[in-house]
Amino acid sequence: QVQLVESGGGSVQAGGSLRLTCAASGSTRNINDMDWYRQAPGKQRDLVASISRGGSTNYADFVKGRFTVSRDNAKNIVYLQMNSLEPEVTAVYYCHANYRFNAIGYWGQGTQVTVSS
Repeated sequence: QVQLVESGGGSVQAGGSLRLTCAASGSTRNINDMDWYRQAPGKQRDLVASISRGGSTNYADFVKGRFTVSRDNAKNIVYLQMNSLEPEVTAVYYCHANYRFNAIGYWGQGTQVTVSS
């Protein structure tokens, strides 16, 4: 079992920055890749960024170099630094852990990011 708690969301104006944090607890040694997803109202949940236990990263095309995902394995925390924010990225952002013994993995409760123009 793994528990994920996101924090750091909020409301900012266009051009601003936010840093999301996802803290994992429980059987964290069995976590492999960790992901950030987003879901806007009425839309599907989309992958934003992924990071492996070794630090390899992948990003969705819309990120365009504005977001950076990082990971502290010792503290079991994953970060998503978001810069140059635009209203189009407004959504609930979810942390997801890919778990060694569970094909579905684990999800956090989500944190709202709202960017106003």
